[in-house]
Amino acid sequence: MTMRRAIGLMSGTSLDGIDVALIESDGESVRVTRSGNDRVAALGPTGYRGYSEEERALLTRALRDAESVGARTDRPGCLPEAEAFLTRAHAEAVESFLAENGLTPADIAVIGFHGQTMMHRPGEKLTVQIGDGAALARRLGVPVVADLRAEDVARGGQGAPLVPVFHRALAAAAGYRGPLAILNIGGVANVTLIDADGGLLAFDTGPGNAPVNDWMKEREGKAFDADGARAAEGQVDEALVAWLLRHPYFEKTPPKSLDRHWFSHKLAGHLGTADGAATLTAFAARAIRASLDHAAARPTRWIVAGGGVKNWTLMAMLESLLDAEIVSADALGWSADFLEAQAFAYLALRSVDGLPITFPSTTGVAAPAPGGVLHDP
Repeated sequence: MTMRRAIGLMSGTSLDGIDVALIESDGESVRVTRSGNDRVAALGPTGYRGYSEEERALLTRALRDAESVGARTDRPGCLPEAEAFLTRAHAEAVESFLAENGLTPADIAVIGFHGQTMMHRPGEKLTVQIGDGAALARRLGVPVVADLRAEDVARGGQGAPLVPVFHRALAAAAGYRGPLAILNIGGVANVTLIDADGGLLAFDTGPGNAPVNDWMKEREGKAFDADGARAAEGQVDEALVAWLLRHPYFEKTPPKSLDRHWFSHKLAGHLGTADGAATLTAFAARAIRASLDHAAARPTRWIVAGGGVKNWTLMAMLESLLDAEIVSADALGWSADFLEAQAFAYLALRSVDGLPITFPSTTGVAAPAPGGVLHDP
């Protein structure tokens, strides 16, 4: 297979905006450039289209309305409006990205379109990501692969995490060997554990940024706890964290996945703003630490990506909890902000080639499974 350019699009559970990333891959390996010290210098250009407060409010309303969804095609309440907006915003993000990088639609083999997760209940074989892949393909004039989680869930898998196969390809391209952990801290946190033979184990560790973000929005009208500053001012309610960690999810054997809404920020509602931020941040960190209970071999290095990298309090907590080297993806020349978008570009290429994107050790699906629905322009 030949190297092709693909664009990945990611709008995560933190509801901050749309990440755009281009990679070159043959669906197996990924092409990287290197700096003089043999660090990865780049995979490809990236872009970002942030959501306004009004747009974020629309998506938040849609999340509430989605609680009544009983089938993948259900669109109650404001979901049709949110889906139309989301599709339009992604199209605008790609159009700007192409123009800024001197590219045309003909330069792109495929776009991986994650959409916006509204509901994720794999136990009910239900996962819903809004976003009209067919409309996006028509507007951009580029093939689009969407609905990347649905096939896995239909086959009995968790539908998440989807990125481990890309993590392994990226680690191989960089020359990093296991035991290695690649941790993504978005609204939900997930980890990929790569053993010395390249074997994968992946699962959601627990909540990531979502409870703290919701807490800050409610208490101070802010989208997130910048730098973890409010958490740094507070005291952790150790009894509450210990109680939260007794939730059956943390005892469940992986692969396993988590819905954004399973752990509400309101669990800390009796606390002051700083103490609540500290407690919810500590909960995320301790849940990540608890993931080691499922590791066959403890990682000697943790590579951390996602918005949580910017939360210095959370990173400091991880430094104290994990007996290993902790390094941000950016420090290695990867991209802490765009790793998931890059992964969806990679998964789209695998999808059009009929290659599996999920595996028994990553989602619990019975056998390696393809995924995604291809929409031609």
